[in-house]
Order: sequence, then structure tokens, then C-alpha cells
Amino acid sequence: MININEVIETNKMVDEHNLDVRTITLGISLLDCIDSDLKECNKKVFEKITTTAKNLVATGNEIEKEIGIPIVNKRISVTPISLVGASCCKKPEDFVSFAHTLDDAAKVVGVNLIGGFSALVSKGMTKAEEMLIKSLPQALHETDRVCSSVNLGSTKTGINMDAVRLMGEIIKEVAEVSKDNDSADCMKLVVFCNAPDDNPFMAGAFHGVTEADAIINVGVSGPGVVKTALEKVRGESFEVLCETIKKTAFKVTRVGQLVAKEASERMGIPFGIVDLSLAPTPAIGDSVADILCEIGLEYAGAPGTTAALALLNDQVKKGGVMASSYVGGLSGAFIPVSEDQGMIDAAKIGALTLEKLEAMTCVCSVGLDMIAIPGKTKATTISGIIADEMAIGMVNQKTTAVRIIPAIGKDVGDQVEFGGLFGYAPIMPVNEFSCDAFVNRKGRIPAPIHSFKN
Repeated sequence: MININEVIETNKMVDEHNLDVRTITLGISLLDCIDSDLKECNKKVFEKITTTAKNLVATGNEIEKEIGIPIVNKRISVTPISLVGASCCKKPEDFVSFAHTLDDAAKVVGVNLIGGFSALVSKGMTKAEEMLIKSLPQALHETDRVCSSVNLGSTKTGINMDAVRLMGEIIKEVAEVSKDNDSADCMKLVVFCNAPDDNPFMAGAFHGVTEADAIINVGVSGPGVVKTALEKVRGESFEVLCETIKKTAFKVTRVGQLVAKEASERMGIPFGIVDLSLAPTPAIGDSVADILCEIGLEYAGAPGTTAALALLNDQVKKGGVMASSYVGGLSGAFIPVSEDQGMIDAAKIGALTLEKLEAMTCVCSVGLDMIAIPGKTKATTISGIIADEMAIGMVNQKTTAVRIIPAIGKDVGDQVEFGGLFGYAPIMPVNEFSCDAFVNRKGRIPAPIHSFKN
């Protein structure tokens, strides 16, 4: 039974501490839409999405109104389009037509974003996957709600360095075509190692081939709630600190579980997972960096940051798994720079550097996220940054990612403005020493020895 004190406590978390359900994401399989005719395949994709997701936004709005918990986004993820379009796409422009179809379908059903304009190339690239990747600058520039992800490596297969090199070039092209808008198209593109099949967060969401025909996944938030809880135990031992984080994560995850089950029942679509990642926003008090400061750091990036983040991530997971039978996706703590006011402040004063962020990604939920760098940064340098992050994921058997914005025409000391949940970010300096000869080697980095577990 839920008692009145729990109701009052949850209401306070919503009203004062920025608690929200960040997203209900409806995953849709498009495997049954595959057709050798490009026009027919696009038609099937549009019809499948608009039919399956027709009640998604209305259902989310109803739940939000009835239980009083903000549901910030309603989203869709689909089967990687490189698979769907493989039999009918003969050139990159054919894949662009799928991006338009996804965008049109997203607008018809009213969702905020749609993910799955994706390719999985951790060991090698098919012709179709290479064409989709080469279509990204045009596809992302000509659409509003389409998000793309490319999986470049895994613990089992190693790192596809040919794809890493290509993605460095593509990210520069994506930045160039959107330079009049602070290279904002790069926000809709992320590269992964060990990408999960059930991630509800963008830009990395896609509907994995192991998933059911349709599935409901929910992503929760709540950095502000954790920060407020920790304010009450300042100076206490690590044991008290950990218990407080666990108990708070449990409460936050229960909210996500409730929303997921309600959405599943009302839409008649199976419940998949709750992703209990702490997802910050630019709002004051809704910051993962502020949690790290509450743990005892002057700024995020100070010595001890990686240890504090490791503690936070682990306790969030320990508390969350007790609140839901199915926890998945990324689950942990996001550290996006532009979406977290505390991270922005730390980066501005130099407490937080790109190298320190890379170290933090060894223990956080994902990786280098929403980081703006000088527009003059070479494609090979971007590829080197990606390779480093992929290696962390591969060796540590975890998901890592890079969502980086080379802001064309801007340099260290400038900032980029994205607005809304995406916030703004200072341009961070990048190590300019060359890695050209390394990146330009062909082939792949082999999987680590501990990957051979059969």
C-alpha cells in the first residue's frame, strides 16, 4: 500500500527537485517492412510506425495528468535502417528518403524524436551500412526529429577502425552543413561501443533485432532528487552516503516502473525495461555535477571526481534494480556537458577537461556526451577521440559513446547555444598533437583476450 507520506514525498520531488520521467520510448520492429522496392518499403515503414504509435503521445499525456508526474518526451525507436533498407537502397540518397519517412511519421504521431537511423558495424561494413553512414550529413540536415547512432565496436569483436576513421570525417561534414546553427545537427548523432538494444534515450536509441515486434521502454531522471537527499547527510560516512543514494534511486525508479506499466497496459504493448540513468537538464538544481559537489568536490573535475562518480553510478544501480524487475538500457549517470549546468560551469573555469571527462567515462553510464570542440579540429583527431572511448568500452565490457560537436567557425573561449534540454556549452580545448598515422591504418583493433568466454 502507498501511504500519504509517500504521496507527499513524491509530489515534493516533482515540484521542488525536478523529478520527471524523461521519456516513454516505443520500440518498433521494421523487419516486416523490408521490400526490394524503395517506394514500397518507405510506405510500409510509414504505415507501421503511424499505426503502432498512434496513441503513444495521448497515452503519455493521460498518465502524466492522472498521476502528476511530468513525462518530458515521447519518443520512438526503430530497427536499424541500414538493415531495413539494405535490399532496396542503391545509393546514399536512397537512405535519405528513409530519413524523411521517419521524420514525417514522427510528426504525424507527434513524438519529440525518432531514433534508429542507425548502422551496426563493429566488425565490418556492408555496402548498405556504408551508404547509410555517408548519407548522414544530408539526412540529419534535412530532417527535424531523426536521430542516428553507429556502433563501431564491441567487447566480442574489437573496434572497426575503418568505420572510426569514416565517422571522424562524417562528423566534420555534419558539423559543416549545419554551421549556421552552431553545428547543431551533430547533437542528433552518436557513436557507440557495445550499444544496447533497448536504450530509450536519444540519440542512441534503436530497436534491436532481438526485441519483440513492439515494446515500451521508459527512461527516468532525478539528479535534483538525489542532490537534495544528500544535502541532509553532509559530513556523514560513506556508508550513510551510499544508503541515501540507494534509497533515493529506488524511489525514482519506482516512478518509472509505474509509468512503464501504465503505458504498457493502456497501449496493449509489452513492457520492456526501465532505464534508471540520472539524466540532467540545464535547469538549476538538476545536475549530476552538483551531486558530485555535494559528495565533497569543489567542482566536477577536481581530484576524486572519478571515484565519486563510480560510487554514484554503482549506488544508483543497486537502488534501482530493487525497484524494477527489468532494468536495462544504459542505467547509471549521464555526464553531458551542455545539458548539465554544473558541468558547464566546471568546463568554463577549467576544472573539467576533455581528458578528465574521458577518465570519468570509465565508470559512468555512457561516455563523452554533448561536448563542443573547436571547429578547426581535424577529422583524424575526432577519430582518435572516438577510438579512445571505444577502447574504454571494449576493454571494460561496458557501453561507451561519443557525441561531439566540432562547432565550425568557433574556438576555445566561444560557446554554442542549442536551447531546451540540449542547453549550451563552452568550446573545450582539444589536444592538437597528431594521430593521423594511427587512425589511417586499415582494419580493426582485435577484441581483448577476456572477450573469449564461450
